[in-house]
Amino acid sequence: MSAARECWLDLRGAGPWRRAVSEEAVHLRFDAIVADDPADLADLPPTVTRVLAVTGDLPGDLGNADLVLVDPATRATVDRPGVRFGTRVDVTDAESLELACERVRRDELTVLRFHDPTHIPLEIVLAAADGADGRIITEVSGIDEASVHLTVLERGPDGVLLRPGGPGDATKLTEVVRRRSPDLDLVTLTVTGVRHCGSGERACVDTCSYLNPDEGILVGSRSRGLLLCVSETHPLPYMPMRPFRVNAGAVMSYTLADHERTRYLCELQAGATVLAVRADGRSRAVTVGRVKIETRPLLAIDAVAPSGEQLNLIVQDDWHVRLLGPGGVVLNSTELKPGDEVLGYLPGRERHVGYPIDELCHEL
Repeated sequence: MSAARECWLDLRGAGPWRRAVSEEAVHLRFDAIVADDPADLADLPPTVTRVLAVTGDLPGDLGNADLVLVDPATRATVDRPGVRFGTRVDVTDAESLELACERVRRDELTVLRFHDPTHIPLEIVLAAADGADGRIITEVSGIDEASVHLTVLERGPDGVLLRPGGPGDATKLTEVVRRRSPDLDLVTLTVTGVRHCGSGERACVDTCSYLNPDEGILVGSRSRGLLLCVSETHPLPYMPMRPFRVNAGAVMSYTLADHERTRYLCELQAGATVLAVRADGRSRAVTVGRVKIETRPLLAIDAVAPSGEQLNLIVQDDWHVRLLGPGGVVLNSTELKPGDEVLGYLPGRERHVGYPIDELCHEL
């Protein structure tokens, strides 16, 4: 499996959109474009792999194709010097699934199409290919299916082949395939004050993932500065651990839905995403399973960044609500005192409906 996922575009059946979607894919630096007519590949630049899909016998003229896709029977009988071949398998039943498993273990490239609405055959093929050197590309019917394929068995195929419905689909595919959650530059903050501040509603964010002991979510009262609240992966004397949960803060607090956009905690709901961040700045998007909002005593934590930026976080006033300090040290919120150090993040720009924007905004 390669680290970078590949974007492939299928021109077969593209109809009147063929030229437009082809130009879009070239502009986006797609890895490959597939056609069944050599003429559709003729004007493509060498920056993209030109793939000719052949059904049945191999034609005499392959045009300027860089790679030729054939079915397994044809692949077993052809050998043209200087021509790169890949195998295409339609998985429709147990027999064709076994054939797909065989090909991915031996071929340089295998393109797979799964006909039934289940991902179990893809799981089986990926397991069969574990340790093999070849690449696997799966055909998908839409952007949502591409998103699912890329996460099957936590690894997915090496790339996806999309037959677009029209212009714009190629752009959407790159957003899914090339999406990365970058490392964040966390800073060390100094606590300047801790005070009880009455009661109010706080939110526990329950994710659909097990969180690491040095992992949590960034939360803050002001969009320009967030503190790292740790997950409930550490022992508690009176209750079991909840390794999927972050007792995050008051409902009006900001958090990061991804590396750029903020959300209020009260806006999170089942199926949304939130950015999980580790003490070394590594991040990943995790799915929210639910948000528990309950009335609790509250504690306000004030801190300052090396830049002088003032930060605030309001959390449940209880010992088991914890923050992370430098090196992943776990700090009980009720034991914090001025001078203690905690980890935080400075997004650096104001926000409007969660999006970064440069405008005058004072948050007190």
